[in-house]
Amino acid sequence: MLQQTTDFALLRRIATAQAESRAPSLVAAVVRDGVVVWTGARGKVDGQAPTNDTQYRIGSITKTFIAVLVMRLRDEGLLDLNDPLDKHLQGTSFGEVTIAQLLSHTAGLTSESPGQWWERAVGDDWTALQNSLTQNALRHRSGARFHYTNVGYGVLGELVARVRGTSWLKALETEILAPLGMTRTTPQPEAPAALGWAVHPFADVLLNEPTPDAGAMAPAGQLWSTVHDLARWVRFIGGDTGDVLHPDTVAEMRTPVHVDDNDAWTMGYGLGFEAMRIGGRRLSGHSGSMPGFLASALIDWRTGTGALTMANSTGGVPVVALSHDLINLVEELEPALPVEWEPMAEADPELLSLTGLWHWGPTPYLLRLLPEGWLRLAPVSGVGRQSRFRPEGRDTWTGLDGYYAGETLVLHRDADGAPSHFDLATFVFTREPYGTPDAIPGGVDETGWRTRE
Repeated sequence: MLQQTTDFALLRRIATAQAESRAPSLVAAVVRDGVVVWTGARGKVDGQAPTNDTQYRIGSITKTFIAVLVMRLRDEGLLDLNDPLDKHLQGTSFGEVTIAQLLSHTAGLTSESPGQWWERAVGDDWTALQNSLTQNALRHRSGARFHYTNVGYGVLGELVARVRGTSWLKALETEILAPLGMTRTTPQPEAPAALGWAVHPFADVLLNEPTPDAGAMAPAGQLWSTVHDLARWVRFIGGDTGDVLHPDTVAEMRTPVHVDDNDAWTMGYGLGFEAMRIGGRRLSGHSGSMPGFLASALIDWRTGTGALTMANSTGGVPVVALSHDLINLVEELEPALPVEWEPMAEADPELLSLTGLWHWGPTPYLLRLLPEGWLRLAPVSGVGRQSRFRPEGRDTWTGLDGYYAGETLVLHRDADGAPSHFDLATFVFTREPYGTPDAIPGGVDETGWRTRE
């Protein structure tokens, strides 16, 4: 649990936001190292303070659940992210766009469905949505830029349904909500639930907002959730995935595919998750809005501290900034202790013998042995290309991050079986600068190193 001073600082922050934003009610929570360490609430729902079990509509945070369902299909080999939509969902006028482009809002698809304002109107079925998109559905060349599209996630919801042979809601319940124990995340409100309100801009009066079923557009923003359930989802985004998805896949989803402001990016988008840089902190998650509701679920996955905020107001409540501030307060008032160092449980002597200096041409690199046979290769200077590598078999590793993500590191041996050199995406690393001449492309000058030109 947090100290009393931290608890009060967090409470004061949400109290200030609720009062200044005139939110009918507001709830929030902080997650740290897989545990909910603080929750808070201000305002009233049905005359009472909202609880951790009060439902709020979470809007576009729904998209993160759809994205996870799609990534599960990818990991099961049922589709590839580079597949064109037509391979799995025929009949659209934009079948050439890829699944990855739809996930990352780079398909160029129109932002909203044609016709009535979908967030306030009763939605129609997939056939009606598809028929409404026969002309001018693509507003930009696919892959050219980031263009947020609610329609794209309606399409992805139907894609999940086609590949699974069931509704996206049934897939969501079976594959995500039930395994994670998120019993209070539903497509329709279930009491206790907050009503959605618009607050008059010039008077302290309220107007009830409609919350219709969005039909085929529901995958873009239909769901309702609670502090308890959404805190579990924040943990999921940070890598605490249970058996729902491999943490490496979630890390892939968090990685920005495109950024919305190229000069000094503060907002980007991965494969279903928003990526933010606020005050030097990198956050992943998503925000959401529907008439009457605002929500935010963010985590600094490097520190394990995350926060969520939900309010039943159409506008004016800075939920993203508020979630960020809650994370910052905890990190500043109670900085986490470094993880206690301890030796590895076991180390393969053969791998241990590979550690130390290797050279790419004349540039020295350090190879370190990590737990479970992983390796880390980085320049001695600390400046330049560096990556971690996961073992794929004897003498073969796959890059996990940095410049060499996805590339293969191969250890070559001489005729006697002794380590000779590493080959990393055609770059050769040798024990001595330009050592093992036979392995160096272009050969090595036979006169060797000289004292002058």
